[in-house]
Amino acid sequence: MKVGIANDHRGYKLKEYLKLELTKLGYEVVDYGTNSTDSVDYPDYAFKLSTNVVNKNVDFGVAICGSGIGISIACNKVKGIRCAKVSNIEEAKYTREDNDSNIVAFGEKILEQEALEIVKTFITTPFSNLEKHIRRINKIKKYEEQ
Repeated sequence: MKVGIANDHRGYKLKEYLKLELTKLGYEVVDYGTNSTDSVDYPDYAFKLSTNVVNKNVDFGVAICGSGIGISIACNKVKGIRCAKVSNIEEAKYTREDNDSNIVAFGEKILEQEALEIVKTFITTPFSNLEKHIRRINKIKKYEEQ
């Protein structure tokens, strides 16, 4: 499984930790930057990640910025992306089961081990395929087509 990961300068340290740990677990990690703590604009990296998720170059995405909010907003501007800013494992599970989210986002201040558990939960939880969730996702897709 390929996991794309992107961050701004504030998310750099956490991204490096996640890359290492996910690689140890056998995942192929594609780094869409940034690659330093020099100040950058998170939308640039959110758009790179999101485009590669939509184009199926990676299976899932992980997005990190200071709060997780800005980068998630930017990711969601790309048609076909359902990015969820989550704060815990339970939210990661539900956004996959209910929303078939394809990118998970969080802020830099989350504990490293907790972030890893969130990502592992996110990428291993299948979409429920319940009719009510499919119906809701299809409404989002239809709106994107307008």
